[in-house]
Amino acid sequence: MSPSHLPQTEDGTVMPAKRSRGPNPPITYQIIVHSELSRRYGAVFEGMTLVVGNGQTAITGPVRDQTHLHGLLDRVGSLGLELVSVTPLAPTSEHGTRP
Repeated sequence: MSPSHLPQTEDGTVMPAKRSRGPNPPITYQIIVHSELSRRYGAVFEGMTLVVGNGQTAITGPVRDQTHLHGLLDRVGSLGLELVSVTPLAPTSEHGTRP
């Protein structure tokens, strides 16, 4: 990346990079595809929960990072499934309810 494309402050100096505080916890995503998938797809989307209904399947579960998410979406595409939506879900509180 050239210096002119780096984030800058109002006075024109380059902003320091944000430091990560270690690995981020997984984010739960819901990927909806058009088609009611059979149980055999459970092995294809290991670690995810499949809920079927109304001509669609919701594939829900923890996603470690962007690479993992793209891998899941590649799998959807390679199976010839029509992608309806991809939604990160809000984390649940300690009591199991969404804030």
